[in-house]
Amino acid sequence: MSNHTSQSPVTRATLERMKQAGEKIACLTAYDASLAHLVDAAGIEVIIVGDSLGMVIQGKESTLPVTLDDMIYHAAAVARGSQHALRVVDMPFMTYTTVRDALQNAARLMREGAAHMVKLEGGARIVEIVHDLAAQGIPVCGHLGLLPQSVHQLGGYRVQGREREAAHAMLEDARGLEAAGAALLVLECVPVDLAREITRAVSMPVIGIGAGPDTDGQVLVLQDMLGITPGKRPKFSKDFMAGQGSIQDAVQAYAKAVKDGSFPAPEHCF
Repeated sequence: MSNHTSQSPVTRATLERMKQAGEKIACLTAYDASLAHLVDAAGIEVIIVGDSLGMVIQGKESTLPVTLDDMIYHAAAVARGSQHALRVVDMPFMTYTTVRDALQNAARLMREGAAHMVKLEGGARIVEIVHDLAAQGIPVCGHLGLLPQSVHQLGGYRVQGREREAAHAMLEDARGLEAAGAALLVLECVPVDLAREITRAVSMPVIGIGAGPDTDGQVLVLQDMLGITPGKRPKFSKDFMAGQGSIQDAVQAYAKAVKDGSFPAPEHCF
């Protein structure tokens, strides 16, 4: 497991030290107190309270209907169930279109939802917003690659960055987000080679989901890795509940697989 003790909360500095030491960061989503407690107890470093709750918890077709109040409610529940993991909370669709809105809404996520960090989707178009959030002491996680809030613009849930021009733009977006003050970056559904290049190009930790084994850490939707999401499981996920006796065992097996580099395997990559 990681080099932080069970008594010490994970911070941005913890994750930066882990990247520098080449130690993999294990992340999972959580949306409620009981599962957050279980994930936290298993030694997961980062819990992402994702707007994926729109599909996973609310049964909707996308993340777009999720409201700020939804995110605050679930973030606060997760905060009550976890003590050690760093909690990253998504800012939902259309809550950060202006600097003013972003500041007000991020403040609510931190004040009412007890978020440690907020996550925004996008590259160059949100650089100014990231800069102003960071300047006000609000830690920011960027999100590049497949952007679920832009799924209709992207034409569906597709791998991003396959073409040279798109890959270069994503690399520049990552550098721009870091220069603006982003502390963490999620890469979703991008080719292995591009994810490796971006991870090496920035000093902030990079967390992958469908981005290959060479990022600084991995994240999955908890329900996906427990094999309980209805329908077809994403290519980049794995059912860690198979062969395990409990959810706790499955989460620990996931953490171990991330740490020893056995997950993701080639069949989980693009």
